[in-house]
Amino acid sequence: MEYLYGPVPSRRLGLSLGIDLIPYKICSFNCIYCECGATTKLTNNREEFKPVDKIIEELDEYLKEDPELDYITFSGSGEPTLYLHIGEIIDFLRENYPQYDTALLTNSSLLSHKKVRNEIKNLDLIVPSLDSVIEENFQQINQPHKDIKLADIIDGLIKLREEFSGKMFLEVFIVPGINDTKEEYEKFKNILKKINPDRVQLNTLDRPGTEDWVEPASEEDLKKAVDIIGKNAEIIGKYSPSEKKKGISHAVKKRIIETISVRPCTVKDLSDILDLHVNEVNKYLREIDKENKLKMKEQTRGRFYFLTKEE
Repeated sequence: MEYLYGPVPSRRLGLSLGIDLIPYKICSFNCIYCECGATTKLTNNREEFKPVDKIIEELDEYLKEDPELDYITFSGSGEPTLYLHIGEIIDFLRENYPQYDTALLTNSSLLSHKKVRNEIKNLDLIVPSLDSVIEENFQQINQPHKDIKLADIIDGLIKLREEFSGKMFLEVFIVPGINDTKEEYEKFKNILKKINPDRVQLNTLDRPGTEDWVEPASEEDLKKAVDIIGKNAEIIGKYSPSEKKKGISHAVKKRIIETISVRPCTVKDLSDILDLHVNEVNKYLREIDKENKLKMKEQTRGRFYFLTKEE
């Protein structure tokens, strides 16, 4: 598949078919925790990065076989709302395959645009991010395009909640030493009253991000955040692979292990070798890491994963 990936098991969405509308690492943010790596093109300009008719054609071919799915999800390796025709694809799914729930994972950077909010209003679930409500922390964590302002993002989230009738799960990524203070949480608590999401989901590092100094928050610290933020706040459970988990191919996992046992590879290398989307590769690497401790080394071209022969 050229524009779709998976289905992959998701911690929050069950078995999810991904739609990737954006070329690898074109984004409006350059988040320090992104497991896809550093942004290669930082932009807030919306474009038709991939042909909309081809995406719809591939979706139609796949879905007419009536696959078992929990969600069809707009996500991928860049910000989905940068795609100029996302609304057309959402409307196609709603009109032709209403039996499937649809979701969007977004960094919220374009939600201040009325046109964008109108295009995504027919989704069943939107999972927007808001990692900080303090300007300095927002800049340090998300490293946004220069024209993107925190105040506009918050305003966009408030307006989205007013206009959107589906479910909204607001995600907050906790980076120890930056946005894990009582001051931050108290300000979050006040702003969340205006945004009024159905849930506030606290997340933290599960595997290495763009900057290797970023560490995961402890369970204790996450619980403190929940206690302060209060209503509707919860901790996203860690990825827990299972032998019975749908969407995991043991043949693919075996091939990844064989490959990185012979030579170190980046996530993008494995994506190209195996013809898998980078999000799928990351799912497999999580499972492999639970069973065989992955080793990593930083080089000019990025982070390389490998296993020693003893493993």
